[in-house]
Amino acid sequence: MGEIPTQAKRVFKGQIFDVYQWEQEMYDGTKEIFEKLRRSYTVEIIATTPEGKIIIQRQEQPDSDIAFLSLVGGRIEEGEDPLEAAHREMLEETGYASELWTHLDTYDGSNKVDWKNFIYAARNCEKISEQHLDPGERIEVLFVTFDEFIELVDSHQLKRVCETIREKCIRAKYDPASREAFYRMIYG
Repeated sequence: MGEIPTQAKRVFKGQIFDVYQWEQEMYDGTKEIFEKLRRSYTVEIIATTPEGKIIIQRQEQPDSDIAFLSLVGGRIEEGEDPLEAAHREMLEETGYASELWTHLDTYDGSNKVDWKNFIYAARNCEKISEQHLDPGERIEVLFVTFDEFIELVDSHQLKRVCETIREKCIRAKYDPASREAFYRMIYG
């Protein structure tokens, strides 16, 4: 939704967010300081098994007392392309891997935060290893049907789902043609 201008200066470097500021000319000729955050880009994966189940997670993190449901996903590391990150996150968080990947969408939802979330479908995922979780993760792998997935997203029980997928789930719940299109999008 708009990149950080080249003349912007980083005024704060955090673990997840960096803050950039720049002087911006206003329509009346005056100047104001504008500001934007940059966040590590991320991946989000709708992963399916050969039996047609969708892999989700019950996750705990040390900064919260409440477990939450989410899709598989995480941050793209420096030097990694989004698909490489999706493969790595899938294997680390679940122990599952796939050879059938499709880029579904890239969500860029804010004009005040430079952040992209790359959304993939991973089909026919097979378990090939144990989980290799970060020290700040507790993840339980769960399996749901397509209809259960739609209901979990629509009811906001599945917390970390980007808006484009949430919208597709809601449309799929109430419109048969949208349901069929979303199903094909995920399962191929």
